[in-house]
Amino acid sequence: MKDSLGTPRGLHEIAERIGAGQPPGMVFKSRVPTGRHFSEILAREPDNENLITTRILWLRGLEPGVNRGGNVDTYERYVYIHGTNHDERIGEPLSAGCVLMRNLEIVELYEEVRVGDQVLITD
Repeated sequence: MKDSLGTPRGLHEIAERIGAGQPPGMVFKSRVPTGRHFSEILAREPDNENLITTRILWLRGLEPGVNRGGNVDTYERYVYIHGTNHDERIGEPLSAGCVLMRNLEIVELYEEVRVGDQVLITD
């Protein structure tokens, strides 16, 4: 649900693949590479912020009322699968709804999936 900060459950598809060719650790703002590696940003601004890094797989919900439409719409909430500057904290809730992956693992996944591929998110 909008503003829940939780990851929407249910069946999704990959709506967009963003970041091809960018080096691991590249930081994205508004889905655009900034030209900076997360280590550069954290050296200047060590606020422990969770950054969007390396690759983005933007999800679209496929279940009306569950993850598509209204206040539950995954795509309109900008829910992604993406790399993070906190590889060591994978498995902990750090994101406002996104699914975080280690940078090298998101590169591998990105190469394996295509727009339209389905993703099931469960508890």
